[in-house]
Amino acid sequence: MPSYKAPLRDMRFLLSEIVAMERLRALPGCEEMQPDLIDPVMEEAAKLCEEVLFPINRPGDEEGCHYENGVVRTPKGFREAYDAFRQGGWTAMACDPDYGGQGLPRTVSLLFEEMICSANLAFSLYPGLSHGAYTALHTHGTAAMKDLYLPKLVSGEWSGTMCLTEPHCGTDLGLIRTRAVPAEDGSYRLSGTKIFISAGEHDLTENIVHFVLAKLPDAPPGVKGISMFLVPKFLPDENGKVGPRNGVSCASIEHKMGIKASATCVMNFDGAKAWLLGTPHKGLRTMFTMMNEERLSVGIQGLGIAEVSYQNAVAYARDRLQGRALGGAKYPDRPADPILVHPDVRRMLLTMRAYTEGCRALGVAVALQHDIATRHPEPEERLAAEDHVALMTPIVKALFTDLGTLCANHGMQVLGGHGYIREWGMEQYARDARIAQIYEGTNGIQALDLAGRKMPAHAGRYLRRFFHPVLSFIEAHEEDERMGEFILPLSKAFGRLQQCTAELARRGLSDPTEIGAGATDYLRLFGLTALAHQWALMAGAALRGDGGETPEFYAAKLATARFFMQRLLPETGALASAILAGGASMMAFDDAAF
Repeated sequence: MPSYKAPLRDMRFLLSEIVAMERLRALPGCEEMQPDLIDPVMEEAAKLCEEVLFPINRPGDEEGCHYENGVVRTPKGFREAYDAFRQGGWTAMACDPDYGGQGLPRTVSLLFEEMICSANLAFSLYPGLSHGAYTALHTHGTAAMKDLYLPKLVSGEWSGTMCLTEPHCGTDLGLIRTRAVPAEDGSYRLSGTKIFISAGEHDLTENIVHFVLAKLPDAPPGVKGISMFLVPKFLPDENGKVGPRNGVSCASIEHKMGIKASATCVMNFDGAKAWLLGTPHKGLRTMFTMMNEERLSVGIQGLGIAEVSYQNAVAYARDRLQGRALGGAKYPDRPADPILVHPDVRRMLLTMRAYTEGCRALGVAVALQHDIATRHPEPEERLAAEDHVALMTPIVKALFTDLGTLCANHGMQVLGGHGYIREWGMEQYARDARIAQIYEGTNGIQALDLAGRKMPAHAGRYLRRFFHPVLSFIEAHEEDERMGEFILPLSKAFGRLQQCTAELARRGLSDPTEIGAGATDYLRLFGLTALAHQWALMAGAALRGDGGETPEFYAAKLATARFFMQRLLPETGALASAILAGGASMMAFDDAAF
């Protein structure tokens, strides 16, 4: 049977020794972000995830959701778990106090998100989608809409969804057919069908607020004609009391490879009463407020799966006796050595550990910039942080989910045949992890966003938000002998990234297909370099903390940093070679020959 313990020690390390907490505490609303406030919150979060959410993960996967006559029931225990989640105030953790939220920064709430995803990824989608809906409404809603809906979303009494995809269009949203017609009372009547709607229908909350992309009768063609609408399942009165059923129904739920306890719905809107959110024909901007929030969260899903997979693979490798160490028996008093002694098992475990801890550090770093972007009083500081978050969002989404799947598969491999058997839990992690590479924009789309949009944006301004701090860090430590083994590999990877950035930009001016051909490898190269920067930061902190109360923690951190630099970061050389080779070999291939 699988198990899970929240990695609180590593999380505390990031918050106390990597994040500039004084910078966080300087932000409005974060003045009290001290360990004596944060630590109890994280400990209670861990308790909830370990004792309430994790025990229903495997049973929820085996039972799945139930659909009958438009009604969706979540698996046994999910309603009780959601009630405990809501009553504990966890839905309000990172929300505006003006609407009942606790106002905690994203730097802290991101770590809680990771715990939820490790404990029960399917469950995480219900409150996760609601927070995305909250963000869109908080940013673009009218005062009346916010006063009516936000307190219910913050409290978790109501939940939210994002309804974008239609049967004939996914990424190309300009093709949507859902229509909204103005009504005499200032609202709209919305009709159409949306598919792949996570948490579109369920029994956890008394109301569901759908955020739906549709086109107005006078809409211009393509994405310039998209508007966003708020469509509640039940129409509330002015006091927030649930009223009559709206013209919204669930036609079916999908039968999926993974996240089976999350209801993925086909939603029909039949003249549903709707309200415009934001400006007519500017729904794409409203949508991206929600989607970018979700893309960061989906990246954390990959991190959560990587962590729980690592924990269970380590536990098995310690316990499973098989064969002898290549250099001679390590445990001669036992019938065989634990498989932990074998080099290839150690390679897989260290790969999982290095990617997991590196992604956690990078996620926290991006979350800090998110907090600066939303809270800092100075416009220049907010803009710089916004640029950084915009640049890193596709990297977090794609890199973390790619590595989450890799770690889940490594974990299954460590367990061998037992990893393929349901009762050990590892095959579920491999199945659950896979969707994160697909939804909220496939990872190929994330790569195109990075290379085709973010890289050239504002004459390279986004890039400078990453390049300049990394270069400054390298220059500041290049004479430090203790840091040499970490700075030199980072410097080489960073040089490759600079070279490939310049070459892709040059080629893309004359042939846009070159951007597409190199995009996925470029994102991976960028992501590994960003992880190397975080590992160098952590190595420096570990060297400073070497004589602390837990020297074994710092020793393990340094050892993992060395493994990353020596065994994983060299991939950047191969990626650079592939990018510089260009796209001729793939684009010249005859279509008919496929």
